Amino acid sequence: MDKNDSGYIDLDSRAEKMLRKGEFLGCGHNGIVYLLPDKRVIKIFKDKKVCEKEYDILKRARKSKYFPKVYAQGTYYIVRNYVSGERLDKYIKKEGFNKQIAHNIIKLIKEFKMLGFKKLDIRCKDLYVGKHFSLKVIDPKNNYSEKVIYPRHLMKGLNKLGVLDEFLSVVNNECPEIYELWNFRIKQYLDKGIK
Repeated sequence: MDKNDSGYIDLDSRAEKMLRKGEFLGCGHNGIVYLLPDKRVIKIFKDKKVCEKEYDILKRARKSKYFPKVYAQGTYYIVRNYVSGERLDKYIKKEGFNKQIAHNIIKLIKEFKMLGFKKLDIRCKDLYVGKHFSLKVIDPKNNYSEKVIYPRHLMKGLNKLGVLDEFLSVVNNECPEIYELWNFRIKQYLDKGIK
């Protein structure tokens, strides 16, 4: 049996030492996250290939204000900045949606394009809202390998929250050239889901 089939992950001594001082933050589909004393986090992955891909994205996006700085990588873990704030979906449920958040989402997707991402998409739960409605990506996935030409999952999430039309209105006012594509694609996608 493979080590990972049993839930066992072989960590190096450096990671084990960090974990002893860490505070559990949460776990997701790909792994588990601990807060370290220096306001960094260690994210431990179940799959070393997923770890490598996320580290690569964070390293390539290191100059972007939308991504946490990454400090170290092991076979199954990365160490990066802690991202404060609140998940976008939870934030919208509590505080509502506004033009500044919409504006910052548009800027974020434009930044994805500038970074050479093939996947111009992110899920609401992978975005955190900070001070002054700033946004940070916490869990980038397949941005250089999967092709998605508009923010499909993001807009699907905004639709579930009841704010998609408000978002698209801001997109139309600020960037009519991308509004046509995004509006057409998401309506097409949502219509397919209903049938």
